[in-house]
Amino acid sequence: MGSTGAVCALLAALCGACQALQGGMLFPTESPSREVKDVSGLWSFRADLSPERNRGFEQHWYRSPLAQTGPVIDMPVPSSYNDITQDAKIRDFIGWVWYEKDVWVPARWIQDRGARIVLRVGSAHYYSVLWVNGVKVTEHEGGHLPFEADISGVLRQTSGNPCRITIAVNNTLTLETLPPGTIQYMNDRSRYPAGYFVQNTDFDFFNYAGIHRPVLLYTTPKAHIDDISVETTFSDNIGKHQPKSVFIHLLFVNSFPYGQVPGFIYIYIHSIIGNAFSSRTHTDPMSVKHCIVTSLTPRFVWQIRGKGFDWPLVVKDFNLMKWMGVNSFRTSHYPYAEEILQMADRHGIIINVCVCVFLRRSFGNVSLAHHLTVMEELVRRDKNHPSVVMWSVANEPASEMPPAGFYFKELVSHTKSLDSSRPVTYITDSNYARDQGAQYVDVICVNSYLSWYHDPGHTELISLQLNTQFDDWYDKYQKPIIQSEYGADAVAGLHSDPPMMFTEEYQTTVLQNYHNVFDQKRKEFVIGELIWNFADFMTAQTITRVVGNKKGIFTRQRQPKAGALLLRERYWRIANETGVLPTWARYPCQ
Repeated sequence: MGSTGAVCALLAALCGACQALQGGMLFPTESPSREVKDVSGLWSFRADLSPERNRGFEQHWYRSPLAQTGPVIDMPVPSSYNDITQDAKIRDFIGWVWYEKDVWVPARWIQDRGARIVLRVGSAHYYSVLWVNGVKVTEHEGGHLPFEADISGVLRQTSGNPCRITIAVNNTLTLETLPPGTIQYMNDRSRYPAGYFVQNTDFDFFNYAGIHRPVLLYTTPKAHIDDISVETTFSDNIGKHQPKSVFIHLLFVNSFPYGQVPGFIYIYIHSIIGNAFSSRTHTDPMSVKHCIVTSLTPRFVWQIRGKGFDWPLVVKDFNLMKWMGVNSFRTSHYPYAEEILQMADRHGIIINVCVCVFLRRSFGNVSLAHHLTVMEELVRRDKNHPSVVMWSVANEPASEMPPAGFYFKELVSHTKSLDSSRPVTYITDSNYARDQGAQYVDVICVNSYLSWYHDPGHTELISLQLNTQFDDWYDKYQKPIIQSEYGADAVAGLHSDPPMMFTEEYQTTVLQNYHNVFDQKRKEFVIGELIWNFADFMTAQTITRVVGNKKGIFTRQRQPKAGALLLRERYWRIANETGVLPTWARYPCQ
């Protein structure tokens, strides 16, 4: 691999230019006044394999068709590019990749001077620069949230020709990205060639990259609804939407008065409320201590397509969750596609929404500023989903470090200022007595892997250690507690009696020992349990992982291990004991 010094400098410049969204980010929905055109599909693709990874910018690849700059290959969008080819260099590539597609924009869109034409990318990992017909229209930092640009002016200057969309995406992670990472240069010339480097990360999942969610063209009137906020009132534990609680920020981009767009506001509000909130009830998020969360952590990551959004697989995973009796899940460890949250709204599954943060030492001002921006984008995007009951601002940060106290005080406070109706938390694996940020959260979420990473093989210690863990946290903070991760790796089909590590029997033994303690503590202050993980998933290649993480209760192909059957029996039993059946119990999964 080549040096990335110039690339890091370019990324730093881009980061400085990227800012939080100034307006709303409503999900594009067709209505009498709006049209949507999906331009996903097959795109041209080229990785910048130059030593400095910046030849594309030096040679202005965006100014001409990408195929004229050198060899290109087909790349499906949405998908991660890593597993599409047979080339290990592409699978493990770090740096800039380039996408391009020619699309025809309907002539009526171009001719209608009263319409805005917007280009929207659901997400691209991690840095993105977007051009239309060679003109730069926007850039974005962050790998899991949407970005868009009004391209009306560019298109009307070049009408009569296809719209050439070019997107450059860079997956390099630094100490200021979310999640963070570092580039390590190998300087021993007896072992590594000149300029050789590797991307180091602290997270336990593969750094999939590319355009991961649909790319859309859509229209709005020039005078359009830019944002909407829905508030609810509560009667006992039932949330009801009140029409008077809808707040509209109306953005006028020209001078004609509201009266010249009759019925527009009513039609669009009706569309949003009708699609997302009619006949919907949900639990009061601020009364979460009264719930028993039976949950898992689906990654929505699959073979071949990586993090690429795929409706058949999303529906399959939801059907598996319904089969198990799950009533919630946690986004781990990044914001999921909006379509997934819409599915959760439809099926009555509650969500703890998490940003992608493994902060090991990244507590500086640059990191904090970017983190605040990401939370603004996340809350703005997901605030109206009734399935979202809690914001999670980090996963397993180094919260014992002294700078973490100020960092999380600011971060939690800022998130609450964006949305005062939901509790805020982060996921910790720190020592309860030394955690600097737990005092600022509303719910304590703890990860622990007893008899796996700690005292491996000794399941007889789980009861004592888990009881101590819960009591220590509750005695210090007097806050409700969720066990946000627990589990053990199991290779499907590997068996041993007595149980041994990596067998299905060992995984179920670990789970059962945790469950025995959960059943005691949920009578007191433990309000939820989230198994890690829903399905096996890919990680970086290390000596501790055999083709990925095997803590799933399903395989990557979504076939159940013994742990899935154990959890299914447990979740349905808890639902029947508590009288709180999942909303789909009346219409069982087929």
